[in-house]
Amino acid sequence: MRFCDIVRLYEKKCEAADVPAETVLAFLVELTNQERYSLYLHYEDEMPEDLQKTFEEGMKRILNQEPMAHVLGYSWFYGYKFIVNPGVLIPRPETEELCAGILARIDRHFPKGPVSCVDIGTGSGAIAITVSKEEPRVVMDATDISESALETAVKNAEVNEADIHFLSGDMLEPLKKAGKKYDVLISNPPYIPEHEVMETSVVDFEPHVALFGGEDGLKFYRMIFHDCREVLKEKAFMAFEMGWNQREAMSRLVEEILPEMKYEIAADMNGKDRMLYVYRGMEKELE
Repeated sequence: MRFCDIVRLYEKKCEAADVPAETVLAFLVELTNQERYSLYLHYEDEMPEDLQKTFEEGMKRILNQEPMAHVLGYSWFYGYKFIVNPGVLIPRPETEELCAGILARIDRHFPKGPVSCVDIGTGSGAIAITVSKEEPRVVMDATDISESALETAVKNAEVNEADIHFLSGDMLEPLKKAGKKYDVLISNPPYIPEHEVMETSVVDFEPHVALFGGEDGLKFYRMIFHDCREVLKEKAFMAFEMGWNQREAMSRLVEEILPEMKYEIAADMNGKDRMLYVYRGMEKELE
């Protein structure tokens, strides 16, 4: 069959299986790039048999709601390639905006010299590696409670030639034990309320420990807020991803636990509240 015919056939199959139709072309682009084969130059040509076999085997898994990133074994994030597997959360496009926001604030608040950063619950290492690669002045640590996630993050740091110091442990505990203090604390913790209904491709194929944040989704923010003074320098900021509908609850939480700190909630490109920034000792910079 020709490339164009196979694409149209599988787009219809995707629609019937409630899978986004654009997944077909996205998956095929990745496969042809791996083979150094120009899809767009040969779109009306016959698909090679070996490529068609690989494509159809992969699409069978995708039509069964398995994430395309798991079928490929990797995902793209901020222009970097990250190994992904069922032990880590697949990096989301909206998290790229968090990285951009962090980099802008590092430039603004720490324009000179090295900047000590830590990524709590690093998962695949996507945020830690991206920030480290994009800002050479950053000295980055990253933690996770999952040994399998740390193994994946270490591999991703090696593949992307990023110098990250990884620590194993629950939230801020390894940092407190080591007596470390940071200019920037970053976290994209699990923030989905545990009873919220999720897509099959997420619930069945991604680690629940990286998704669900207790009864109200705020469990891990509470933990970080309660302990953060022990690991932050006198002038520092924290950056978090959050649920789009958590603005009021998150505001109350910051004001209750960290009343001396300023904060802002930023919207993503779709106008949804998705990023929280909390500032310590930076009142003048915010005015």
